[in-house]
Amino acid sequence: MSTRATRPNFLILMPDQLRADALGAFGNPHAGTPHLDALAARGTRFSNAYVQHPVCSPSRASILTGWYPHTAGHRTLTHLLKDHEPNLLRILKDAGYHVTWAGMRGDTFAPGVTESSVDEYGFSTWPTRLYGGDYPDGVWSRLFYRGRVPDDGQIDPDEAAVRTAEQWLREPPRDRPWVLFVPLVAPHCPFQVEEPWFSRFDRGAVPDPAPPGDPSGEPRYLRAVREAHGLDEVTPEQWREVVATYYGMVSRLDDQIGRISRAVEQSGAADDTVTLFFADHGEYLGDHRVIEKWPSAMHDCITRDPLIISGAGLGEGGQECDAMVEMVDVLPTVLDLADVPAPHRHFGRSLLPLLRDPAAPHRELAFTEGGFTVDEEPQMERANFPYDLKSALQHQDPTLAGKAVAVRDQEWTYVWRLYEQPELYHWAKDPHERTNLAGRSEHADVERRLHDAVLRWLVETSDVIPADPDPRRPDVALPAPAAPARSWTIPAPTQGNPR
Repeated sequence: MSTRATRPNFLILMPDQLRADALGAFGNPHAGTPHLDALAARGTRFSNAYVQHPVCSPSRASILTGWYPHTAGHRTLTHLLKDHEPNLLRILKDAGYHVTWAGMRGDTFAPGVTESSVDEYGFSTWPTRLYGGDYPDGVWSRLFYRGRVPDDGQIDPDEAAVRTAEQWLREPPRDRPWVLFVPLVAPHCPFQVEEPWFSRFDRGAVPDPAPPGDPSGEPRYLRAVREAHGLDEVTPEQWREVVATYYGMVSRLDDQIGRISRAVEQSGAADDTVTLFFADHGEYLGDHRVIEKWPSAMHDCITRDPLIISGAGLGEGGQECDAMVEMVDVLPTVLDLADVPAPHRHFGRSLLPLLRDPAAPHRELAFTEGGFTVDEEPQMERANFPYDLKSALQHQDPTLAGKAVAVRDQEWTYVWRLYEQPELYHWAKDPHERTNLAGRSEHADVERRLHDAVLRWLVETSDVIPADPDPRRPDVALPAPAAPARSWTIPAPTQGNPR
């Protein structure tokens, strides 16, 4: 293991439901993200990084384990990481890192796992306001929109987490390397933000969402969601209002990230700290005329991640890497930088070579999965208002949330769905994935190649052999049938014993 001088600290910043294209560093000319853009300018941004699941908890579990969601069944909001399973935070803690979790957001660990994975957890500054409240009349509640909230001095959980991080960074550990993990809620809905961020964006200047494509080729849940929520009646002005409010939330997030970055600099630890910024998934934000997310959503706006890695002399700064990257690659990257071996088999590939040379070879394909089988309907989410209609759809017709797998390369996206037709998008020319080309003879070779890649991926990653072997014939401390009480020890196998 490396000496203290060569083991960096890690600042891990993870907002929720953040689209990659909501950041200036990822090409948005309307964005107000100067601090995140500066972070990218000091490091590497990955323009083709994809999450492995479109919903928060399964995606986080995948990031922290390096496993795909199906590998160990982490496919729901309530099947979280157990104590016997590996996770990045505990691996680093066991390797001598001081691990601090600022705030309480995460929905990641089952009971007891936080205690075994981190040294400190929670708030030093406590929230005084949560995310409840009324919605405006009309369709606004089905858009998850509240708009401007009062700047009344109340502290929401994100602000409390940021203040906690700032306070912690005034006296970080000096005797060993540290990890500061800051998972945040914004810009997850409800779409609401206070001034000055609410009015920061001109409603007439923000872009209109991408319209739906050919209805005969789109997944069925899109129409079902539109009809259940009345979204076909939403006006362009209403959509732009939601988009502008979302951008305001992202701008507030950016200001908070800037404060944490300044606190790292003021602590004197900047030269020894690697910052990783990424989300757990994206947000429809009106694209395809829907809002929020869906358990089997595979569109780019949901699955592309704004991954930035910066600091500690990694690369020349301001690098863009367009290699296909999966978020399972985060775990081996951090462990590689920390010179800590992974105690388990995982499916990630270290990004360290790309940090040194963005043109280095990496992956050809990136996979995302989601959804359920019909038999799993009882385990699907049951939610209250305003998620009630979305939840009800999944139980009324579970095939709408049927299992799906997407595979992407530098040019194409292929989606295989368990209960409906496949999808093929030439995303290099159709970036919003609106025109389904599956079944067209001129693209048959592409479709067959990517379909075969899905099958191979599922077989190769269907499970992992546990790291610790069990004895094939353990001693059993039980009485034999119809015999005096005694224990039996089976002789060790010799040549010729049955296998």
